[in-house]
Amino acid sequence: MKIPFNKPFTVGNELSNIAKTVLVNASTSGDGEFTRDCQLWLERTLGTHKALLAHSCTAALEMAAILCDIGPGDEVILPSFTFVSTANAFVLRGGVPVFVDITPDTYNIDTTRIEQAITPRTKAIVPVHYAGVACDMNAITGIARAHGLRVVEDAAQALLSKHEDRFLGAIGDMGCLSFHETKNIISGEGGALLINDEGLAERAEIIWQKGTNRKKFDRGFVDKYTWVDIGSSFLPSELIAAFLFAQMQHAGQIIDRRRALCQRYAQLLAPLARAGRIKIGEAGAGNGHIFSILAGSHEEQGRLLRHLKERGVGAVFHYIPLHSSEAGRKYGRVAGPMTVTDDVSSRLVRLPVFYEMTDEEQDYTVDSVASFYSAART
Repeated sequence: MKIPFNKPFTVGNELSNIAKTVLVNASTSGDGEFTRDCQLWLERTLGTHKALLAHSCTAALEMAAILCDIGPGDEVILPSFTFVSTANAFVLRGGVPVFVDITPDTYNIDTTRIEQAITPRTKAIVPVHYAGVACDMNAITGIARAHGLRVVEDAAQALLSKHEDRFLGAIGDMGCLSFHETKNIISGEGGALLINDEGLAERAEIIWQKGTNRKKFDRGFVDKYTWVDIGSSFLPSELIAAFLFAQMQHAGQIIDRRRALCQRYAQLLAPLARAGRIKIGEAGAGNGHIFSILAGSHEEQGRLLRHLKERGVGAVFHYIPLHSSEAGRKYGRVAGPMTVTDDVSSRLVRLPVFYEMTDEEQDYTVDSVASFYSAART
């Protein structure tokens, strides 16, 4: 059996929406009907002041860095256990990523280590909600208020996950979402910037529209639009938005299915966890985005990944910590020991999770993991 790590899928009107964009609306460039539908869905569902669709979460993070007024030498506090875009967006503005360790239970930023990382150059804190599991946003926003810092939530993996009664991405000054094909709700590539601080909304639209005041022109406030600020081409095509809006209309159904898959994994692998052979991540605690296990060592991680590959199971590691990467050492710095980050990244294995995954495919994946540890015991 061949089981991919991820599998793109359709669940509703994705293809008919694309056809409507081309054949009926006769416009495939950005900021059309489906872009506005997606943005309105995000605003109403998540409770954010303004949502701006982007061609990726990377683009959303880059817009957030501009809105934070990051300049050369300004520091941004974030975990090292994250994707490169979390740091790269701020490095592009001349910022310095300051890497903080994570907690061993959630793999999220250790909030007890944030304040000691703050210096007079600190401009922002960027919590990453790993696997859709919420960071301690009460602690983070409290620290930010005390020190006059912006909070930019990297909620790439966290659509429809909550911290207490609020959706992730809609709590800090800004939030960034991803709709990459590996995420729960997909559009191939795609993302969104959530503006929760109303005072940032007008400038965000200008940055989004290549640095022009085109939205004022569209609303009839000016008779011509012109270049007024820095910006770039952050809008996605209407084809992306058309596909995405169909997925949004089934978001609850999609996430319920992924949560169920993660919970079933946890049940099936519980004997190995009880025996101390593996540690299971917080299955079902977020939005079902990731199911992970921790192997006993880095060497065991490598052997397990090779075993699963030989069995046709598309498992992967996650991540090489940014502080130990070539660019991370060049552009950033660490604040304190990175003990948990180094340990987790050296042992973590992500198992396949996708909407159309069958029980048979999941059973085969679990049997493949179990066969590795059964062989290792003999």
